[in-house]
Amino acid sequence: MSDTVLPPSTDAAPAGIRLGLRENLPQFGLLVLVNALVGATVGQERTVLPLLAEDVFGLSAYSAMLSFIAVFGVSKAITNLFAGALGDKYGRKPVLVVGWLVAIPVPLLLIWAPTWGWVLFANVLLGINQGLTWSLTVIMKIDLVGPARRGLAMGLNEGAGYGAVAAAAWATGWIASEYGLRPEPFYLGIGLVIIGIGLSTLFVRETSHHVAHEAANHVQRDGHLDAEMTPRQVFALSTWRNPSLSAASQAGLVNNLNEGMAWGLFPLFFAAGGVSVGRIGGLIAIAPAVWGFGQLFTGALSDKVGRKWLIAGGQFTEAAGLTIIALGDSFGVWSLGSAVFGAGTAMAYPTLIAAIGDVAHPTWRASAVGVYRLWRDLGFAVGAVLAGVLADVVSIEFAIFIVAGITAASGLDVSLRMRETLHRPPLPVVPG
Repeated sequence: MSDTVLPPSTDAAPAGIRLGLRENLPQFGLLVLVNALVGATVGQERTVLPLLAEDVFGLSAYSAMLSFIAVFGVSKAITNLFAGALGDKYGRKPVLVVGWLVAIPVPLLLIWAPTWGWVLFANVLLGINQGLTWSLTVIMKIDLVGPARRGLAMGLNEGAGYGAVAAAAWATGWIASEYGLRPEPFYLGIGLVIIGIGLSTLFVRETSHHVAHEAANHVQRDGHLDAEMTPRQVFALSTWRNPSLSAASQAGLVNNLNEGMAWGLFPLFFAAGGVSVGRIGGLIAIAPAVWGFGQLFTGALSDKVGRKWLIAGGQFTEAAGLTIIALGDSFGVWSLGSAVFGAGTAMAYPTLIAAIGDVAHPTWRASAVGVYRLWRDLGFAVGAVLAGVLADVVSIEFAIFIVAGITAASGLDVSLRMRETLHRPPLPVVPG
């Protein structure tokens, strides 16, 4: 493709709009905080809910215990598909606020649930909440920073979100060890939703004009795709037609496949190993804590060294961490495996979204992110069902081993199919 400036396909941006992290730091920082609240809202379930399934609701089959993750993953995935298009049509901020409003009943349902069906319904709502709020904070940060710091933006976004998942998992584990599995751990969720609604309604600003500004000044380069795309074309490109986008989509699915397995089985695995509820909360927090902290660096690193090998290397590292956990039989070994698992995820997770942003044109980037996040978060459901069935039929250790193998195979696929998506500016020519 020749280097041509494409005309904007959205309304012209008002004067004074600038792209960049420094130029938009107050709003960017606010969105980081909002995404931390989003992460903590799902983190409230991380330690407690698998234990509730067994101890309070009397579920004995692992596949039944992990059903809440499956319904969460499906509802979040479907919501992701439409979140970007809704943000394009109605604006980013209104969709973000609606996502928070959907979360209001979630902690209340978890507190009062008389049957497991109530818990499943709460997780349908939680999936919609996460699909709208997390998608829109991702899209809005990409809108603000432009192409130069896309990896850094995603690292900060995902770091805040999963750092908060870790903090909430640890906090609810400690609360449960002191006061019981419910209702006290879920009081945290009520506060998180109230703060999220307040910040998103009163202080977050619309970023659609930043998209118009970027589209008006966008330079088309090799590896980038055209401005005019229908939703069906975007879906096809992101799923199978474009090797880089489709490799990213499958890698995202596998990343959340192993995450869904870890969410559902690790608390039960560690409990079977004699670990107390309070210490389970600490173990569960290690992977998302390393993941969250590591993304503060890996996203920015991908802006310098590229996306492809951080993604592939991250998945190989995740597989190693899962193998260590499956082979372990002590708190120390499980801690090491969790840290390695989290480090691998930190390498791949923000880099995958940055790669999508590299390839997609600004006018349909939000839709491409939505398709990627559809496949990525279906991984929760696939991982929960697969891990539950394998744990029922064979054992939890076997389920972890199989998921580790799938993760390594995904890394190999990225190595073979994905092109490097980061386009660096050419070096200046020195006269003489």
